[in-house]
Amino acid sequence: MNDDQREAIRSNAKYLREVRPIDPEEINEYVDGQPHPAAVRTVLRESAVGLGLVERSNGTFVPVSGEPIDLDFDGVERFPESHARRLEDLLVERYGRGWPDGDSGGTLRERIRTFKQSYFAGAPVEYDATTALAYAIYHLPDYYAAIQYVLADLAADGLLPRRLRVLDIGAGVGGPALGLADLLPDDALVEYHAVEPSPAADVLDALLDGTGRNFHPTIHRTAVEEFAFDDEYDLVLVANVLSELDEPIEIVERALGALADDGSVVALAPADRETSIGLREIERSVADEGPATIHAPTVRLWPGHVPTDRGWSFDVKSDLAVPPFQQRLDDAATGPDTKPGEFVNIDVQYSYSILRTDGRRRIEFTPDAGRTAKMADAERHVAERVDLVAAKLSHSLAAGENPLFKISDGSERTDHYAVCVRESALNRDLLAAEYGALLRFENGLLLWNDDEDAYNLVVDAETVVDRIPVGP
Repeated sequence: MNDDQREAIRSNAKYLREVRPIDPEEINEYVDGQPHPAAVRTVLRESAVGLGLVERSNGTFVPVSGEPIDLDFDGVERFPESHARRLEDLLVERYGRGWPDGDSGGTLRERIRTFKQSYFAGAPVEYDATTALAYAIYHLPDYYAAIQYVLADLAADGLLPRRLRVLDIGAGVGGPALGLADLLPDDALVEYHAVEPSPAADVLDALLDGTGRNFHPTIHRTAVEEFAFDDEYDLVLVANVLSELDEPIEIVERALGALADDGSVVALAPADRETSIGLREIERSVADEGPATIHAPTVRLWPGHVPTDRGWSFDVKSDLAVPPFQQRLDDAATGPDTKPGEFVNIDVQYSYSILRTDGRRRIEFTPDAGRTAKMADAERHVAERVDLVAAKLSHSLAAGENPLFKISDGSERTDHYAVCVRESALNRDLLAAEYGALLRFENGLLLWNDDEDAYNLVVDAETVVDRIPVGP
């Protein structure tokens, strides 16, 4: 097909898109030489982003809707079999059908142990082809799930457009990319750009072949420090990579500068102490001291106040079903140091931050200073009963029988926790509310906990806890 025919196809599509669904078998009749409908379809797919077209299941093309994405999302139970098969195909291609066994299985298990040790030591992970595959075995499922929970909440806020330009910084082997692609409805048009310089990009490239017809990926095999950031994006993902960057604050600031007016930067980090606190430090730098607004989940309820506590906060979702490739690698492990389940990773626990530049927040609420205490003033209220308004920023952290939750109003200088010593119908919202919910505490007893260097708000039979409705 020559350039004139391609241009004729695009011109006809521009006209017909305003009239009726575009059928490749109709357009070919209007083009000199009448190229085969399959060739017309290929040109339409290649031009879909520029023309703003989505391909329907019947093979026709229609303009993408201007309405935001509306999801029917009920969580993630398992890593999809189709993606699992593609990963196993890569493993078989490199190591053969017995990849979990012998030298290949031993090497993959050793790499998993090595990057886990590096990770907990705060050291960067050096990728080669083997490490990339080991990383995919261990982390594809939980990263796939985590991004879906965060983006589903963003969609519920009405902040994911159906025509979506995405930049994925440090895309790795593709967990967030696959999660994004599977979360979105078929009529979303996604122009996806991944920045990944390591051999992980080869795994990502292969797995992206499993995404839908309206997901249009491009991989930039360059270091993020060298990436131009010269386009606008509706969504920038910075998932599980900030702790590995030399200048993470600078990269997040550049990402914020590349946002469309209504865009979001979504940053994720593992739930462990160091990376989670590191994410909050970056968040505070670019928001409390910089150009961004924190949309969620942390709050700044009191004007003129920002938190200076540790900021360790993470969400927890239901475990995934064990992926077959993890089970096979784990079952094949032998030796005296082997621990059952060592190579199974089905926990979905993560810290996240959604940053914007338009000032929009999920929770827009200012407490009544006449009847509500600030956490910044906690020292003067020790051993007193107080009223507070705060976001619930953890699931129960208690090792004992009394549920314990991190809470924040965005003014605290040190950690605050709500501990329920006696559940009642009046305070049950503390236990029932989801992560990030805004709660009003009435008549809670504020105490200092010497063991934890933190304040405990004791919730007992005299305490009332109510959820405050906010958001759309």
